[in-house]
This record gives sequence, C-alpha cells and structure tokens, in this order.
Amino acid sequence: MPALKFVRSVWESFRASSGLEPSLRVTHAVPGKVRFELNIQKEHTNRLNILHGGTIASMVDLGGSLAVASRGLFSTGVSTDLNVTYLSSGGKIGDLIRAEVTCDKFGKTMAFTSIRFMNSNEEVFARGSHTKYIALAWKDPKNTVEELTPRVEKK
Repeated sequence: MPALKFVRSVWESFRASSGLEPSLRVTHAVPGKVRFELNIQKEHTNRLNILHGGTIASMVDLGGSLAVASRGLFSTGVSTDLNVTYLSSGGKIGDLIRAEVTCDKFGKTMAFTSIRFMNSNEEVFARGSHTKYIALAWKDPKNTVEELTPRVEKK
C-alpha cells in the first residue's frame, strides 16, 4: 500500500474515533514525510478571529502521528513531548494554511517528528516538534512497516 493511502486510512481512523481533529486534508505522504492543508474556519479561531494557538498545537500532535503512520505504524503511539513555537499569526477565516511534517527519527520505542506551518505566502508562521512512545504500536496487525521502510541501496 502506498504511503499516502496508508496515512489517509490512519487519518480516517482518527476522525472516526475522536472529535478533536480539525478538518484538514492530507495532500502528500512518503515514508517519513507528510504534507497537509487546512482552510481556516470559525471553529479554528480565537476571539481575535485569527488561527487559535490550540488549533496549531493540535495539528502538531496530529501531524506527528501522521508522520509516524507514514513509516507504517497504524497505531501511532502516545505523546511524551510536544512543543510549538508561534512566529506570527497563522491567518484568519477563509485563509489556507499548509504544513509539512517529518519523522526525524524512528526507532523501536520512540519516534521524533518536526513540523513547519506556512501561510498562503509560503511564510513559516509556526513550527513544532512531537515525540511519541511507539513500543506498543509495533504490535498492531494493521501495520505496514516493512512495506513503508525506505530501502538503502548497497553500492
């Protein structure tokens, strides 16, 4: 199964079992990297009518999980650490934002991810990192880790 199809199946599983996930679209996925976008809606904003910091933090969490999924884990583990740095306002209702998340290290017990959020001018307005404990996630029968492990060519 290609990474994009697998990541989208994990995303649909999140949406089916939780009410917190914002209505984002996964636009690209390869092993270790995922891109998604979000049209800012009223429920994503704060009382200043700009993108809420909590929405961004939620997308750091979700993005980190999807990056882990891009490596083939259906159960994406549990968070041990999450960080967000807000550089500027992300936008207002109707604006489109994009995010790119990378699985920087993927081991047997821990996964480390980083994410960048860009506005419609491709300017970074926030960045984050997310650490996940994944030791128990390796037992999920829906995993496709072998299929989504990048191959290193021997010379």
